[in-house]
Amino acid sequence: MNLTEGIRMAMRSLTANKMRAGLTMLGIIIGTGAVIALLSVGQGAQAAITEQIEGIGSNLIFVFAGRLDQSMGRPDQIRSTEPLTRQDAAAIMEPGRANHVAAVAPEINRSGNLTYNGESITTNVVGTTPEYEYVRNFHPAIGRFFTTSDESTAARVVVLGSQAAEALFSDPQLALGESVRINRVPFTVIGVLEAKGGQGFGGGSRDNIVIVPLTTAQRRLYSGRFTSTTGERVDLINVSAIDEKSIDAAIEEITWVLRERHDIEFEEDDFTVASQEDILGVLGQITSILTIFLGAIAGISLLVGGIGIMNIMLVSVTERTREIGIRKAVGAKRRDILWQFLIESVALSVFGGAIGIAFGWGVSRAINTLNVFTTVVSPEAVLLAVGFSVAVGLFFGIYPANRASTLNPIQALRYE
Repeated sequence: MNLTEGIRMAMRSLTANKMRAGLTMLGIIIGTGAVIALLSVGQGAQAAITEQIEGIGSNLIFVFAGRLDQSMGRPDQIRSTEPLTRQDAAAIMEPGRANHVAAVAPEINRSGNLTYNGESITTNVVGTTPEYEYVRNFHPAIGRFFTTSDESTAARVVVLGSQAAEALFSDPQLALGESVRINRVPFTVIGVLEAKGGQGFGGGSRDNIVIVPLTTAQRRLYSGRFTSTTGERVDLINVSAIDEKSIDAAIEEITWVLRERHDIEFEEDDFTVASQEDILGVLGQITSILTIFLGAIAGISLLVGGIGIMNIMLVSVTERTREIGIRKAVGAKRRDILWQFLIESVALSVFGGAIGIAFGWGVSRAINTLNVFTTVVSPEAVLLAVGFSVAVGLFFGIYPANRASTLNPIQALRYE
């Protein structure tokens, strides 16, 4: 029996039991669809995170208080030690100390209540210096960013994120010059930022923020909360290297400056210096593990579908025992019977896989309507799903096909 004849006989057998074939394929359809949908979610999340990290600034370096540490086999944790201060940021910019650093912007970050004309929203309040505009790539679409003069005099001026402005004003253009209140303290709106999209490090929207001068935040909004024995505490220091090639050198210089300021000689650093590449690497590992985990869950569905195929094929062998006996009696060889049932099993997997791919693609498109992030249906995911479904058909079809091919023709003819 050639391959064409085997396929024809397999199709005739499957179409003779359409309901059974459809129910058998259901497990493969769900499994393949789950592989496509879940892998597209994982890859979409990874692409979204990469895009957001790359869009937060050019040649960016972050300095955090505390040290990432691994102890006793537990996951990385931040060990709390001496806080970062505004004076640390100023030391990095002192002439001759960090020649590969272009700009520094210390930052404090807190949740706050923004109100205007009785309307109120919860937003992210960022206190920082004028360099933040360039270091973190937050440029006003309307109006201006605050100046060194605004920062040194603790002026009550604010730059609104696009989402915050739209929530309080029918037209962001109307926000300029208006007085809003942040935690009941009045501020004058001097600018509205360009829309950034995506999520920030804290999980909130990067557009639902308000930016005020650092001194204003420390003295007028959160008075007394950011003072320490070593200076004015900050949550984070944003640093921009002069170019991409200078990032490693800038990290070494920053580390040396902060070790000197924190009187660290032989101990480990009590701070963490990380570049965008470092953060992308960590987040990339997390999302890769997530994608593998999601794929494994979907693989279980395919495994269940394969078991369903094996069960149905075993039932088919039992029902068609006399047919097998007759075929062997008229000259069919063992390999002919083996190929017939193996082709049926693979056909169920291939057809189920094809429908499953369409189903998974539709689910991924439906997820896109939620506007959380854009799912990515990659050719690799499709090939993986197709390959796995065919492998399932082969693996779970071999035993029933082999059982059919080894039936004794005389006993098969006597079977009722």
